[in-house]
Amino acid sequence: MVETITATYAHENDDWTITVSGRGGERTAKAPGIIAARDRADQLVDELAPDGRPTVVHLLNGSALEFTSSYMAARLTLPDIEPLEVPPSGSSKPAAATPAAPAAPAAAKPQLPPSKQLPKEVEDRKAEETPAVPTSKPTVSPRA
Repeated sequence: MVETITATYAHENDDWTITVSGRGGERTAKAPGIIAARDRADQLVDELAPDGRPTVVHLLNGSALEFTSSYMAARLTLPDIEPLEVPPSGSSKPAAATPAAPAAPAAAKPQLPPSKQLPKEVEDRKAEETPAVPTSKPTVSPRA
């Protein structure tokens, strides 16, 4: 019979407290957000069960559904981004570049905070699976 490990989450002010229990042991930690708390729970599970990948049940207020809902909402919510400042048209002065912020390519995506970034392996896999976009139109020969 497989013994499950239970990860219980509690929201306290701006932090989350995680309690992981099972296999005769219990570990507790704090994290700054639910995504970081979920990552910390994995680390605590590894401490309790270093010999493999046990079944872990994640609970928020006693509900796995509530935890999943909160966790996925945090994963899928974009961070607040400051509005883009557009210089008025007809302005002869170029905008002064700030030395702290290097110029980014126009097509670059905004940088996500570390708690919302995907692991490097996932980003690498996404880059491999994305087909290259052709830069020119294919030519079509007229029919004879």
